[in-house]
Amino acid sequence: MMTATELRFEDLKRLRDREGRAELGFFLAEGEHLVLELGRALAHRPALAASRILVSHEYLERGLPAGFPSQLPRDTFNARQMAPLSDTRSPQGVIAVVPILPSPPPVAGERAVYLHEIQDPGNLGTILRTLAWFGGFRCLLSPDSVDPHNAKVVRASMGAVFKLPFETEVTLETLRQRYSTIALMDVGGRPITAEGDTARGVVAADCLMFGNEGRGASEGMRALAGDAIFKIPGAVSPLGPVVESLNLAAAVQICAYELRRC
Repeated sequence: MMTATELRFEDLKRLRDREGRAELGFFLAEGEHLVLELGRALAHRPALAASRILVSHEYLERGLPAGFPSQLPRDTFNARQMAPLSDTRSPQGVIAVVPILPSPPPVAGERAVYLHEIQDPGNLGTILRTLAWFGGFRCLLSPDSVDPHNAKVVRASMGAVFKLPFETEVTLETLRQRYSTIALMDVGGRPITAEGDTARGVVAADCLMFGNEGRGASEGMRALAGDAIFKIPGAVSPLGPVVESLNLAAAVQICAYELRRC
């Protein structure tokens, strides 16, 4: 396996783009918190030891924090050299170069959350963070979804990108082959708070699907779910629903809580 130390500086700059990440097999994780989370993840995913830490002289002058992964190779640059690698307005002066690892195989009792053509990197990062918090989940991304190694996704995940199993380019046909009980969250479905079989339909699902932020669920997703289509009911005023819809990340958070609670 190639290690991050084999990448030239010109290669590192290419990791800002999706095409470069796909070709070189690495991504950037910027900021002290992410670097510390990478260090914590090493014990559970030893292949992350192929990472590399880039730090600025200014960052080193402040002293390395407790928990800094000193066992990883480290290179020092000045702030001007590191600027082309940064994706933030106020760079902290520390960036990890991390290998893109294959997702570990599913384990018994694991559930999947399938996101169809999700576009907002902040939403995806928050969802990864949520699923990692509750545990027992795998995130599946359809073709034409935002890159999970996008800098904004990685930052919003708060380190979950190192720990949560997730897969890309997963088609609806693949879901049919892999999961026996599939449910869909959609505004036209039945309330997940209903009693009896309706509530058990969500709880029993081993794969829960969510549609695109703007377009919602596709016809293919509805056909795959059949009658197992559900919604999170919101408040209703005399004039109708108080708001039109719920943010995708918020919807996943609520459903993850319900699935782990029941």
